[in-house]
Amino acid sequence: MWLGKRSAAARMHGGGPFLLDGGLASELERAGHDLNDPLWSARVLLEDPGAVERAHNAFLEAGADCITTATYQATFQGLAARGVTASRAERLLLGAVELARRARDRFHAGSHRLRADRPRPLVAAGTGPYGAYLADGSEYRGDYGIGRAALTAFHRRRWEVLAHSGADVMLCETIPTLVEARALAALVREAAGPPVWFSFICRDESHLSDGTPIGEVAAWADECDVAGAVGVNCTAPRFLPALIAALAAGTDKPVIAYPNAGGEWDADAKRWGSAAREADWGEACRAWIAAGAAGVGGCCRVRPEDIRRMRAAIDGALPRPGPPELPLGHPKP
Repeated sequence: MWLGKRSAAARMHGGGPFLLDGGLASELERAGHDLNDPLWSARVLLEDPGAVERAHNAFLEAGADCITTATYQATFQGLAARGVTASRAERLLLGAVELARRARDRFHAGSHRLRADRPRPLVAAGTGPYGAYLADGSEYRGDYGIGRAALTAFHRRRWEVLAHSGADVMLCETIPTLVEARALAALVREAAGPPVWFSFICRDESHLSDGTPIGEVAAWADECDVAGAVGVNCTAPRFLPALIAALAAGTDKPVIAYPNAGGEWDADAKRWGSAAREADWGEACRAWIAAGAAGVGGCCRVRPEDIRRMRAAIDGALPRPGPPELPLGHPKP
């Protein structure tokens, strides 16, 4: 069921727009970790989990209302290819959520140093697309060549673990095609768990990576009984205002938006090219909220200092009347 308006608003920072974190993997790279690896940030879970916790804390200190676990590319299939047993893979997934929860709880216990009225931040269990497992940039094209049943089977085991991990939210992110979103929604209906947010990757201001019009995504989300929120991520910032407006016009579900820092992804070198120009994150997040976003943040290469600028923009320059409700639950079928 939906949580009441008061409960939902209590999860927003002081009643204003909700602020997600930024690029976790980017922070791990900045700390010296080599992520040119099929496991990407999941490699650090295996080798240096403390670094993941420190990155979470950096975003919390910057003002994020929600941090996302380092499970985007941690799949049973990908870990098995590295020689990780299924039982260890399950412990790794649960450990990733525990890392984020511990960082959140420690931060919140001392957050009176920063802001006495700050609500307890959320932990979102990140679930990346099938293309992340392929590690060939497929999520930027959406050309998997497999159908819904195969995608459901691929995601099932990780989903079952994360849905019972103690995370506050399940975040299905960087989805390049509605076929994969429908596959994930089927898993939500199979097993009870926390609320679920769906976030898509787009190639321009009006289409997903696979060419699906954003209006179709909005219509799907509006009818999807298990979608608590819908949004766009890992997309160039310049495309966001039009994408957000289209989603907000097509659904009553809350809209979330957290772009990358621009530039193109080199799937072979596992690195980003330079953006044409750096975003003004404070001004940008104001534009996204004006377009209809209830929650904003960043993805690849959006750093804690960028999130801090968004926090300042939200706290200092945005009106406070009732924002769009960001529910933490979903209606029963």
